[in-house]
Order: sequence, then C-alpha cells, then structure tokens
Amino acid sequence: MSNLRQRFFIENCPVRGEVVHLEDALQTILAQRSYPQAIQVLLGEMLSATALLASTLKIKGRISLQIQAQGSFKWGMAECNHLGEVRGLVDFEEDPRFLTATDSSTVLGTLVQPVLFINIEPEFGERYQGIVPLDKPTLAGCLMQYYELSAQIPTQISLAANAMRAGGLLIQLLPRTNEEEQQLVDEDIWPRLILLTQTIKAEELTELDANEILYRLYNEEDVRLPEVEQLKFACTCSKEKCANALIQIGIEAVKETLEFQNPIDMDCQFCNTQYQFTAEEALGLFGEHLS
Repeated sequence: MSNLRQRFFIENCPVRGEVVHLEDALQTILAQRSYPQAIQVLLGEMLSATALLASTLKIKGRISLQIQAQGSFKWGMAECNHLGEVRGLVDFEEDPRFLTATDSSTVLGTLVQPVLFINIEPEFGERYQGIVPLDKPTLAGCLMQYYELSAQIPTQISLAANAMRAGGLLIQLLPRTNEEEQQLVDEDIWPRLILLTQTIKAEELTELDANEILYRLYNEEDVRLPEVEQLKFACTCSKEKCANALIQIGIEAVKETLEFQNPIDMDCQFCNTQYQFTAEEALGLFGEHLS
C-alpha cells in the first residue's frame, strides 16, 4: 500500500468506483513546505480527489482542483494526469486557527469568499473549467454537489488524510438508456451502495489496502477488479517553461532583473527545483547578445 488507484465494478450493475491511496508521494509533496496539520489534511484530500476524478476521464491530459479565497488561506491546488502523476501546493499566511485545527473542515470554515475550480485540460482539445461553491463542510461534499448539479451523475465520495497517508473512495451510478433501466435486476443497488459507502471511516481509508476496504464494504456484492494502477509524484516544471516565462515578461523586465540578479534564479514552488539563466542565456531568448 503506497501510491495506487484500484478501479472496481459491480457485476451486472451500472456502478463503477475507485479506491486511491497516497503515501510516499504525499510525503514528498508535504515535505516541500511547512504546513500546519489541518492544511496537510486538506492538501492530502485534494490530491486524493484529483486522482479519483482523473480516473473518470477517458482522455489524455490532466485534471486539477484549485481553491481560491481571501484571508489567511490564499489558494491551494492539486492535480493528476492520465499517467497517475500527482502534485500539489498551498499558499497561506500564518493563522492561529490553522495551528490548533486537525481537520480540513476547520480550514474550509475559515475561507473568505472561497471558490473551487475543477479544471480539465486535455492534451488535445479545449479546456474545461467548472466552478463549484465551497458551501459544504467537507471537500467531498462540495465535489458530490458538483456531480449532482453540473455533471448530473449520482456520485458518492469519501476522502481522508493525515501527515503520512491520504485515501479516497468514489462510486458512481453510470448513465443508462431506458432499455438498460428496464433490464436492471436489482433496483435497490444504488441506495444500498450509498449506505454501505457512508460507513467507511477516515482511518480505514488511510490505513487499509484497497482490497480490504472493498471487502469490508461490498463483500455481498459481485465486485470485479481490473489491474491496479500506480500513482506517483511528478512535477511538470522545466527550464523551457521558465524560459517561456521570461519571454512573457519581456526583454526590458529581464534586463532590469539582470541588474541586481545575474544569473537569474527561478525556483519551482512544487518541487523546489532551481533553474538558472546567465545574462547571455536570458538575452539570447530575445535574440540579443552581450556587448
């Protein structure tokens, strides 16, 4: 049990699901900055959620969750792509409420004018952004509301995290034609699965492996398990992207920067990788050379 995503299906039933575990990938992300416990929990839940949601997409690309707010909590972001690569980051100011809290609900309760963005970015094609009100006490509750109102796909989500591990569980009732609806033998399957899923405890999501979770919840159902998928931490930063950022700010801004910083140092907030551009390299981006 380290970093994995286990899909599952209920046989002869229009229900699919995922179980996600993050361990050393989560620890790598949390080690990049010093986070209070409650923010560690929220970031872990966001990472688990993106891994769950990414699996529901049938495209190559990435999905990200981004919380923006005013006040002590500025913004938080987590993303996962079709390769199972995750990364995340939170920007916040010190707040006594963060130091004493142990759960993400406390952090969500402190947010001022918060908005949750769900960004879907295919490798090819148009980007999509959904806007979700953060008016529920939990991140899982906000995401379930999004699926109910926007995607109109009945969905049950459970999320949990601590400083060492994060976990998540998602089940969805897939769209059906009228003919498929009439052929559904067990009409009570979805309400029953919701009740079973709601019994999962936070410590079970973080401590138990996927097979144990699924057995405890659905041992009386005919559960089918495809091959497990691996997740891992990976950052998308590169020197090329940093170069593009310098080009965007323009040559005059680059020249001004070189006056007090030569070479120019650029750090990735997600992985702390440092990139340097000498004056010759920076000016060369604009086709100029040192005189």
